[in-house]
Amino acid sequence: MGTVKKQLPIGIEDFKEITTEGYYYIDKTGLLRELLGSRSKVTLFTRPRRFGKSLNMSMLKYFFELDGDKKIFEGLEIMDEPALCERYMGKFPVVSLSLKDVDAYSYETAFALAARQVNKEAGRHRYLLESGRLQPDEKQAFAELLKNDMGEAAFCGSLELMSRLLEKHHGRKAVILIDEYDVPLARAHAQGYYEKMIVLIRSLFHQALKTNGSLQMAVLTGCMRISKESIFTGLNNLSVRSIADVDYDEYFGFTDPEVRELLTYYGLSGEYGSVKEWYDGYRFGDVEIYCPWDVVCCCSKFRTEPDAPLENYWANSSGNDAVRRFVKEAGNSGTLKREIESLIAGELVTKEIHQDLTYPDMYSSIDNIWSVLFTTGYLTQRGRGGGRSLRLAIPNLEVREIFTRQIMEMFKEDAKQDGETLDKLCRALQDGNAGDVQQQLQKYLKKTISIRDTFARKELKENFYHGMLLGLLAFKGSWVVYSNREAGEGYADILIEIDNDGRLLGIVIEVKYARNGNLDASCKEALGQIENRRYGDAFYEEDIEEVLRYGIAFYKDKCRVVLAGK
Repeated sequence: MGTVKKQLPIGIEDFKEITTEGYYYIDKTGLLRELLGSRSKVTLFTRPRRFGKSLNMSMLKYFFELDGDKKIFEGLEIMDEPALCERYMGKFPVVSLSLKDVDAYSYETAFALAARQVNKEAGRHRYLLESGRLQPDEKQAFAELLKNDMGEAAFCGSLELMSRLLEKHHGRKAVILIDEYDVPLARAHAQGYYEKMIVLIRSLFHQALKTNGSLQMAVLTGCMRISKESIFTGLNNLSVRSIADVDYDEYFGFTDPEVRELLTYYGLSGEYGSVKEWYDGYRFGDVEIYCPWDVVCCCSKFRTEPDAPLENYWANSSGNDAVRRFVKEAGNSGTLKREIESLIAGELVTKEIHQDLTYPDMYSSIDNIWSVLFTTGYLTQRGRGGGRSLRLAIPNLEVREIFTRQIMEMFKEDAKQDGETLDKLCRALQDGNAGDVQQQLQKYLKKTISIRDTFARKELKENFYHGMLLGLLAFKGSWVVYSNREAGEGYADILIEIDNDGRLLGIVIEVKYARNGNLDASCKEALGQIENRRYGDAFYEEDIEEVLRYGIAFYKDKCRVVLAGK
């Protein structure tokens, strides 16, 4: 029998659970050495979602917490720093607050969710009610934090109060940890109560981080770097470490050596190339980074289904609003359309990046949307272009798929609004008029964003145009349309069955992407494939005697349509 492998920690963000319950852990405790060496009073780490922010915050909590279990750090990098551990490990009371679940349609519900998190953290320190070092009025104030009907004033002063009382009880200043600080702001902006939420969070931070004499240090995480004028007003002791900074660049996400080692451990070294192509490509500071959520999920999938295709795990954990808005803007700008085509082709686009935005500003201009795409991980840097400009690229195939999916959605929405052109296309297909089919398809291609050569493999480009055709054919609700259906000696791209007043008609479409631009040759190849693999046989089994066979080739925003026998 082989050695039992450690479990993969999918969805587990508790550091102690991972390190003590037999889960695979990639050591990021070196973060502590850099953090303590910087001596920053308040540090904000901004990273895209699913890059290990919450797990690192859990690790910080267990390290600093008074009388914590030091055994959970045995064998990890930080234990090679005995002087640092002696000075800081298990030496401070910790106030830890996560705002990641403060997601609501109204301010009242959002505040209740945030207050519940304060209730939960205050409950960890309930022993303060029995402290002989606190005055009755201090205990009474603390008791307010345990109530389900906590008021806004109590909430705003909660972190400062807890840290002050903890210092008085233990004789040690407190460490404050705030995870996903910007989630309530993002949700508030989306639902229309942003101004109320910004006042609440600003007051909470002002008391906890600026005027708090009981603060040893504080660490915050989030996706966006909200401008100081918006939320961190007057907080001169704030150190922001974003994805553009070299400091801490390897501590959020997996590095290439870490991924190689993980794949080797699970016997998946042969999957390295595809995992790298799909999930690598982010650049934080000077380090190339993989999305850890994707790597862990795909490894888990491979262990149970060795032949499973790679999936888009990151996209499925968010609504991808930034990309949707970005692609929509391209419909009004020829320049932006070409820039998106360049990005999808694997090329670089140089843009000035502003990392300190407010939520109301994020989508106010296309320049700001570029910045949002960068800070949230949909684009990454490939070097500097001078000043505040960065050379931007799509990181990997996973994110590229997000862009193409949104392009396809926009294409389908636009096509639905043009019923006359769609009707002409379908009528031409049914009548065997290849010239008119080509003419109508060409109109759509001129409007949408084309898929060019350098990034994607040929079959991925064909999939894009295949999907585009299916989107158009969906217009005909009475048609029966099959995609990649078994037929003859293979799988036909598109099969269509039409009952036109008793006249049964079958249509076979094979799609090709003309890599070298030779559309005629690609159409000939498509028709040859239909003939050689006998795709039309599927219709004869259905007693459909009239069958039209189309070879359709695409190249960027051009197409060629040829009907067999014409």
